[in-house]
Amino acid sequence: MNETTASSTQLLRQINSGALLRFALQEQVFTAGEAMGATGLTRATVLGVCDGLVAVGWLEEVEGSPAVSRTHKGRPARRYQLREAAGVVVGLDAGEGYFTTLVTDLRGRELGTRRQGVDSHALGRAGRGATARELIRLTLHGIGLDLDDVLLTVVGVPAPIDAHGRSPEGEFWHLMNSGFASHLHGVVVVENDANLAAVAERAHEPSANQATLLTGERFGAGLIVDGRLLRGPRGGAGEMRFIDTLAAGKLVPDEGGSDGFGALARKWARSRIHSYGGETVLRQMPEGEINAEDVFRAAREGDPFAADIIARLGARLARIAVVLSSLLDIERVVIAGGISRAIEPVLEHARTLLTADSDLPLPELVASTFGAEVVVKGAIESALTQVRREPAAFLPRAARS
Repeated sequence: MNETTASSTQLLRQINSGALLRFALQEQVFTAGEAMGATGLTRATVLGVCDGLVAVGWLEEVEGSPAVSRTHKGRPARRYQLREAAGVVVGLDAGEGYFTTLVTDLRGRELGTRRQGVDSHALGRAGRGATARELIRLTLHGIGLDLDDVLLTVVGVPAPIDAHGRSPEGEFWHLMNSGFASHLHGVVVVENDANLAAVAERAHEPSANQATLLTGERFGAGLIVDGRLLRGPRGGAGEMRFIDTLAAGKLVPDEGGSDGFGALARKWARSRIHSYGGETVLRQMPEGEINAEDVFRAAREGDPFAADIIARLGARLARIAVVLSSLLDIERVVIAGGISRAIEPVLEHARTLLTADSDLPLPELVASTFGAEVVVKGAIESALTQVRREPAAFLPRAARS
């Protein structure tokens, strides 16, 4: 066999293995006949590829069930399934003030999760990387696994990320995109956190034209247009720097372009509560302890001071929705992040403002159901998608041991 023929044979084997692995990742237990129907491969090829995948640790052969033995004469069909010990995927939400990890098997079944507060500015880049590694190690240890079981880790960070995992120049972005690949085990992919939130929302409620606004302390958007996630050459698609210019075409100092709805609700309440002339239940709290949830709760109870803050946030959201709808024909805007479970009063006010503007196509405004887990859920969804798309790019634990 010459070198060209050997190379072609190896490539064909890789293609066949990838096709069969993609099928196995979608099925529970399957027979060679079922694999033939799904992949178009011959029986001999399927059996040969399955034997190879069993040998390297991707698959395991399952003994025939009694039902098969009773209903078929001769030798029962050979049955296979994905090997549970082949590996796991890890999602990491590496925020500014907290890290959250989630570990799942290759079918997306959740195995373990942990959350830890962090002081990123005290830790620095190296400290963030080391903390992420230890948190993942502890999460794996809690479910009887170790770092060698990880096939792929997807990390979400609050910074623009280009197609190569890099961020533009900037002290904060450089800190957040902390060089995780040099600290974490195995294959590591770094992605913008709002983009991962958009991935989670699209998997939960498919939409070809959707904006996921990740908001809390900071503000960013994951944009899906015509079924594709927008990124831009520097990863800047979805950065919300235009917000400050939306009010009367000029800068509004206390609007805080990079601040999320949670930060704005808290800041506006604390800064204006002493100058407010009416009654408000928020005065019963120490000024420095008022948070966004307190403001939203007070608004639901009819507090006029809190209701004014909700109205301002609703107007802000309505303006953002109009811009996104006008520029990108966005049909659905999802508010995501830890604050999403309390954001409904803001959505209600924004909807009334949008309805009044009948000359524009109106996007649907909804709250995410994932709460603070939206980024880590999106990280897992992204990891599973990558493994399913190109499983041959990864090695199961048995092949790496």
